[in-house]
Amino acid sequence: MKQGSFGLSSLMNRRILVMLPLGFVSGLPLALTSGTLQAWLTVEGVDLKTIGIFTMVGLPYTLKFLWAPVMDRVIPPWFGRRRGWMVLTQLCVAVGLGLMALTNPRIHPGWLAAYAVLVAFLAASLDIVFDAYRTDTLQSHERGLGAAVWVNGYRIALLASGAGALVLADYVGWPMTYLAMAAVMVAGVGIVLISPNPRFVAEAPKSMREAVGAPLAEFFGRSHALGFLAVIVLYKLGDAFASALQTAFLIGGLGFSATDVGAVKGLGVFATLLGAFVGGLMMTKSGLVRSLLIFGVLQAVSNLGFVVLALAGKSSAVLTAAVVIENVTGGMGTAAFVALVMSLCDPRYTATQFALLSSLEALGRVFAGRPSADLVSLVGWTQFFVLTVVVALPGLWAVWRIRRSIEPEQKAAEYISVTEPAASSISK
Repeated sequence: MKQGSFGLSSLMNRRILVMLPLGFVSGLPLALTSGTLQAWLTVEGVDLKTIGIFTMVGLPYTLKFLWAPVMDRVIPPWFGRRRGWMVLTQLCVAVGLGLMALTNPRIHPGWLAAYAVLVAFLAASLDIVFDAYRTDTLQSHERGLGAAVWVNGYRIALLASGAGALVLADYVGWPMTYLAMAAVMVAGVGIVLISPNPRFVAEAPKSMREAVGAPLAEFFGRSHALGFLAVIVLYKLGDAFASALQTAFLIGGLGFSATDVGAVKGLGVFATLLGAFVGGLMMTKSGLVRSLLIFGVLQAVSNLGFVVLALAGKSSAVLTAAVVIENVTGGMGTAAFVALVMSLCDPRYTATQFALLSSLEALGRVFAGRPSADLVSLVGWTQFFVLTVVVALPGLWAVWRIRRSIEPEQKAAEYISVTEPAASSISK
């Protein structure tokens, strides 16, 4: 189906519109186990190397493909195959955030780490089913704009649980902030309940053996499988290094307060929305490969804004510019990346393959923390952010190398339209 042949009015239907609030629910827990947790630890006086180790809390995001087949195979007895899992995991995330809120990081850092890992595991499980739901619900020509709308919701959630949490913590403290985020997760269940079921999904695997083996066999049976994996791992790696200790850089390195950082990041939400939405529209006209290349260059260059900030010192104007530019390019790059992953999934094995690919992408985000801390210790903040641009180059090279293989995969990712039995009795 030719890209650009659909008008905006025809694309903005219920399937796409619901992606915004669902993206918000999906994205809310991530910052609470990464950047916001990092800020909490920094304010409490935890040393930088320990904070770097805490970035390993996100490991479940890289391993979620291990239990994704269960969520492909097992159909809960409530709300259908996808929405049933969405409700269950979302409520469990809320409980985990409550446990984190009740733990003092100075007295019981071990327990806080354990609860953070639990939340990360549950949030990764939530991502598995949300990603599968999105891929099952959106039609192939809707994926670019649908991914952009989802990214908008996701990044608004990151802003709320990141910048918003930082500002809130200055007024009510960290425990109450985490309890408030848990309450938001509970309220978000209502969004899941009013979301439409996919009209058509591929038939669920008939056994766990099929659920585990068939998705891997299908993907690695493709002639360019390794090239696809290289793009998945490398495309966002520069961003992962640049953001790994960004909050610690702004608060601990430059001396900005939590409120300063939270307020200026709040300004970036409009730039994020604009970047992701414009990026999604560009993808409907320019194609996936060209968008990946252009957006990848922009998100790499945007890291230089923090080089300027490191040289300028504690400058509110430079901080604002750097954060806004990062949000614009980050929204564009992430929208293209999500659309790429969706296009690579065989509809018969959506949850498992999406989990596998997104887990590989998360490797950079999870493991960049400690190397980033070591690099900062060796070369300083300025040279570190310069190096993050260099780290982004292999991802662009990987996209260029397999550019002729990406578009055919996107066109081939069409559904085998089999009505979901479990959803037939549920109103759409």
